Amino acid sequence: MVQGNDTSISEFILLGFSEEPELQSLIFGLFLSMYLITMLGNLLIILAVSSDSHLHTPMYFFLSNLSLVDICFTSTTVPKMLWNIQTQSKVITYEGCITQIYFFILFAVLDIFLLTLMAYDRFVAICHPLHYTVIMNPQFCGLLVLVSWVTIILYSLLQSLMTSRLSFCTYLEIPHFFCELNQMVQLACSDTFLNNMVMYFGVGLMGGGPLVGIIYSYSKIVSSIKGIPTAQGKYKAFSTCTSHLSAVSLFYGTSLGVYLSSAATQSSHSSATASVMYAVVTPMLNPFIYSLRNKDIKRALKRFVEMAGMKGPIVLGIKKCP
Repeated sequence: MVQGNDTSISEFILLGFSEEPELQSLIFGLFLSMYLITMLGNLLIILAVSSDSHLHTPMYFFLSNLSLVDICFTSTTVPKMLWNIQTQSKVITYEGCITQIYFFILFAVLDIFLLTLMAYDRFVAICHPLHYTVIMNPQFCGLLVLVSWVTIILYSLLQSLMTSRLSFCTYLEIPHFFCELNQMVQLACSDTFLNNMVMYFGVGLMGGGPLVGIIYSYSKIVSSIKGIPTAQGKYKAFSTCTSHLSAVSLFYGTSLGVYLSSAATQSSHSSATASVMYAVVTPMLNPFIYSLRNKDIKRALKRFVEMAGMKGPIVLGIKKCP
């Protein structure tokens, strides 16, 4: 345990998942594999969307932004954990902890906002198809993403500043694999009433608000689909929403599961293990969710791989020329 006082704190200890040395190699390999799969899968989505003009539509614009945010989201926590395992050190500096909180909140809430924008896109496409290109024009889509970034940057900054005003005593061990906001507030020995109020209000506003928007969008989508006369038309309309519904269910389901399990068991280690689902597993699975049943993405990825394969021999041939 790192000793400290309530005025000068230099570092915290991230306890991670297990104290047993024989499990560290297994945990390192598992998380390194998931991180590399996340990076590769989301990078391929970004490259496929940017290289194929047929995918320059609002839905895929939001999807490429989601992939970028997922890369950043995972990179906020996993590399530090892998570094700590490799160096056999569990230390994270006070400044590093506050920075990690800032970026974790930033990219987690951005994930939620982008999923909400994608729900709105499906709502306009199915409920107002004749006005879709007018409403979802490139300028408006860019503005929606920009407003989301600015709003969440300010929100993350607020939460980080609120955390930095806390005083900490001698118990500086965080039973998690990253600096999680709730765990930090629980460690503080100063008054945390205002922090808890801001934190829970933020969760309700930034997490519950978008969820209400998503539910409202899909209630209107279901009503519109019911009005389609043919079964084939209904299937075609609903099939455009299945990937997004899966991603929303996965993110909100795992996030809700984390807080329910932590509330039920009162175990911080159980909470840390459950947090892996939305902090690591969800960003890893999103590329598979959006590509396995999406013919456009599959086609774009195939074309991109073929183009990359063609450029390779050409470059090699140039190098061989005297």
